[in-house]
Amino acid sequence: MKITGVHATWCRVPIPYERQHTSDFGRVPTFDSVIVRVDTDKGITGWGEAKAGVGSAAACAGLAAIINLDYAPLLVGQDPRDISRLWDVMYNTPREGYAIAKGHALPQVGRRGLSISAIAGVDVALWDILGKSLDVPVWRLIGGKRADRMPAYASGGWADAANIGPQLQGYCDKAGFRAVKMRVGVMDGSPAGSAARVRAAREHLGPDIKLMADAHGTWTVAEARAFCRMVEDCDLFWFEEPVNADDKRGLAEVRACSTVPISTGESEFTRHDFREIAELRGADVLQPDLAIAGGLTEGMRIGAIASAYNLRLAPHLWSGAPAFAAGLHLAVSQTSGFILEYSLGHNPMLHDLIEEDFTVVDGHVEIPDRPGLGITVRQSFLDEYGVRA
Repeated sequence: MKITGVHATWCRVPIPYERQHTSDFGRVPTFDSVIVRVDTDKGITGWGEAKAGVGSAAACAGLAAIINLDYAPLLVGQDPRDISRLWDVMYNTPREGYAIAKGHALPQVGRRGLSISAIAGVDVALWDILGKSLDVPVWRLIGGKRADRMPAYASGGWADAANIGPQLQGYCDKAGFRAVKMRVGVMDGSPAGSAARVRAAREHLGPDIKLMADAHGTWTVAEARAFCRMVEDCDLFWFEEPVNADDKRGLAEVRACSTVPISTGESEFTRHDFREIAELRGADVLQPDLAIAGGLTEGMRIGAIASAYNLRLAPHLWSGAPAFAAGLHLAVSQTSGFILEYSLGHNPMLHDLIEEDFTVVDGHVEIPDRPGLGITVRQSFLDEYGVRA
């Protein structure tokens, strides 16, 4: 089997004004992602996803260009089933020959950032092709599934202190979620402001709903530590991204002083970033975004790090359907996988891009048995929302 074409499409989907939310990212008017298509001479097409930002909105022209102009020429004519080697080809170019022969990496400047996101999009599509070529789901290829369904948490929570409880309770009522995540951080003005919202949420939800808080990396170490002290009696399931992703020692300081479990990872690239977090004892839960961190190939390596350090794995799934599917397959196959993120923001990239749907029933997502990622991308969606850059 040979690759005949690789094409990345930047999709920008307007969010209706009444469905837009406001956080430290500001008011979010669009949902943007890069959808990657890899075609083969056997008529099998694989789909992947790459992201230029962890939030919903981003200008993705540069990311799509890396895939279309830098990586596509390297991949056409290659066997798409040689996934590990093709990952190295993209990572090490133009020294990929030396790297493969020597058995160690020789990357250029693109060791982080959009170059890794671009690799991620292609890598996910290659796994989709491999599964389809063997008529098995991806989870079967990476170790099998550990359960027929996985618990999911509703991810949202932007309302003020007076309304955050009813907003989160609405998530629980909608699909039986037993875990919910809310946003905190600089958007609240102070740790005390965030703590007040968390306290209001816990009082409304009661003790039986798992509650997480996500600061999007917006606090200093001192602010994050203060917040942890203020919410110690709120039984947070985890506190996510307390500080800037570049301050990994600061992250470890927060975890060392906190009784609240710490999670992080959506802003990190490759196993090397996650290895450093694990070595510093900076987190209890690792959260790679497979459309950013390097795809399923790198996700499995990160999962191995989590298992080796007795940490847990909960992929960041604020994304479109290909990245969500990839994260689902990773989480259900890994020793350390235990819960899925489910966006409660307006997300047409998850619900309208594909023919299928990842429905939540009693707070759980069923694990699909369909070949590959188990998704069928609507070309009409790409035609309607694709950006000509």
